[in-house]
Amino acid sequence: MQSNLVSFIQVLRSHDVRVSPAETLDAVDVAATLGYADRALLRDGLGMTLAKTPEEEAIFLQCFERYFSQDLADFSSQESADDENAEGAADPATAGEAAQQDGAAAAEDARAEALQAAAGDSPALASLLQSSLMQNLMNNERNALTLAMAQAAERVGLAQIEMFTQRGQYTRRILDEMGEQQIRGAVIELEQARSPALPVVQRYRDILREQVRDYVEREYLLHAEGRNRQFMDEILSKTRLNNIEHVYLHKVQDLIRRMAKKLASRHAHKRRRLKRGQLNMAKTLRRGIANDGVLFNVYWRQVKKEKPQLLAVCDVSGSVAQYAKFLLLFLYSLQDVLPRVRSFAFSSHLGEVSEYFDNYPVEQAIELVNMKYGGATDYGNSLADFARLAIDDINSNTTVIILGDARNNNGEARLDILQSIYQRARQVIWLNPESRRAWGTGDSEMQRYQSACHFSAECNNLKQLERVVDQLLKSTR
Repeated sequence: MQSNLVSFIQVLRSHDVRVSPAETLDAVDVAATLGYADRALLRDGLGMTLAKTPEEEAIFLQCFERYFSQDLADFSSQESADDENAEGAADPATAGEAAQQDGAAAAEDARAEALQAAAGDSPALASLLQSSLMQNLMNNERNALTLAMAQAAERVGLAQIEMFTQRGQYTRRILDEMGEQQIRGAVIELEQARSPALPVVQRYRDILREQVRDYVEREYLLHAEGRNRQFMDEILSKTRLNNIEHVYLHKVQDLIRRMAKKLASRHAHKRRRLKRGQLNMAKTLRRGIANDGVLFNVYWRQVKKEKPQLLAVCDVSGSVAQYAKFLLLFLYSLQDVLPRVRSFAFSSHLGEVSEYFDNYPVEQAIELVNMKYGGATDYGNSLADFARLAIDDINSNTTVIILGDARNNNGEARLDILQSIYQRARQVIWLNPESRRAWGTGDSEMQRYQSACHFSAECNNLKQLERVVDQLLKSTR
């Protein structure tokens, strides 16, 4: 059961529930203390240990119900149902539960007699009838068969299933582990002998296969669902943003929010109590009232530091509009931990668009920005507009992040303005969605602009963008 609990925690992790090694040990202690007899008690105890938020609690409850399902596979034959229904229609008074059970028992006895009669002429069938698998099938020992199926699944590593196409492969492996090849051998021998017992053995074989297929499908939905989502997220995070089709945009936006949430958790500011500086006498005396004026706790004044600011300048011309959209979405998903963000957009001219994000939902604001400022690119004119609007606000606490391909349509680069920004700002970061090999080719001014940046990088997918924003947050602490 301890290995089952560890496997269950792996399922939770694949569904984006964060479970640390320490929490895993706590869950093992909880299970050992509560035991496995009371399913509801175990569920509540593990839920209090492993789920930290309402969202994680909902995922935990769903996974718990599916993983620790109490349903047993039904290996019984349903062939006698038609006879029982016919009897009930002829005489409704005798169509009770007892009559149905008697009819089913009589049908099973008839099959067992047919198999015993044919066993004398078939060594394979005689050997099969002595096997525990066939005995359990004939007697519909659901507990024993379900346990054997679960143990076979564990031996073949069913918990590692990832792809939809692997279901048939794992079904065959589990059947082999349970000894189904012995049933196949008996079927072949009975076919060659044209034995009347052949349909009976085939029926048991088909029932076994059906139940194993159902079991594999349930385990696939449980184990592979989270892995498939993680696999898809990994693909999307490494795909160039301009290659992502429209049908996946909502998934990309969800992925951005999860990335932002992870970064926010990593870089959240922690309150620290100062133990030196100027004594905060008013607070110290006020807190001492509860102790009859005895000053057990001393409090110090905190020096309020000037908060850093972030200026995001995004090229929204046709070639890079998609990249700018996701960068702005990423930045505004980090409002709780990022310094104050002012946003600017440009193509042939530049303007501040921060008010769009104050007045509209972020997705709608991005669309309005693209509509207003999209067009042909003129970096020189746009840098001049930026200097007019914001250069006086740039100081040693300011980070300027520029996203663009630096393709200026052979216009004036105005490198002097970027150099002036470089001298004033704490750091200037340039993110270029083009490959480094393309920098400086054609009308690209990237190699010249690069000399006036503290950091420049190729950035055309979410994984690169996450890495850059992570470094940005570290530097603005």
